[in-house]
Amino acid sequence: MLIDKSNNTRDVPHDYVELTKPIQARYIKIENIHVPTGTFALSGFRIFGKGNGFAPDSVQGLVVLRGESERRNAWLKWKQSDDADGYVIYWGVAPDKLYNSVMVYGSNEYYMKALDKDRAYYFRIEAFNRNGISPGTATIHGD
Repeated sequence: MLIDKSNNTRDVPHDYVELTKPIQARYIKIENIHVPTGTFALSGFRIFGKGNGFAPDSVQGLVVLRGESERRNAWLKWKQSDDADGYVIYWGVAPDKLYNSVMVYGSNEYYMKALDKDRAYYFRIEAFNRNGISPGTATIHGD
């Protein structure tokens, strides 16, 4: 047993429990002992950690295309990585101010519709899988 909450008397709908030391597990079991009213329900259950493999390699070939007619949009493309589950694209108004991000699954392109037409933007991308996050690409100017 990792955590015993059988004597808990407080309502903790957003309980956060951090283990004192890491464990390796394939499955996690939750057992309901008692619900004073209603029905037992579980929502938003998350486990954090990393797998035993390797993080993906850095993303290659990031290209940002902004049209002349509609500068509020950008089309980002990159080389698909076989060992990535998804990608995180970061963008901002300066190379050191990439405060915006979007997560992309199952694709090696993203059509962005969130830019100001008169501003220049900078972009960077990282790949991730169950084992970690790749090093980010060099930050590129997206015109």
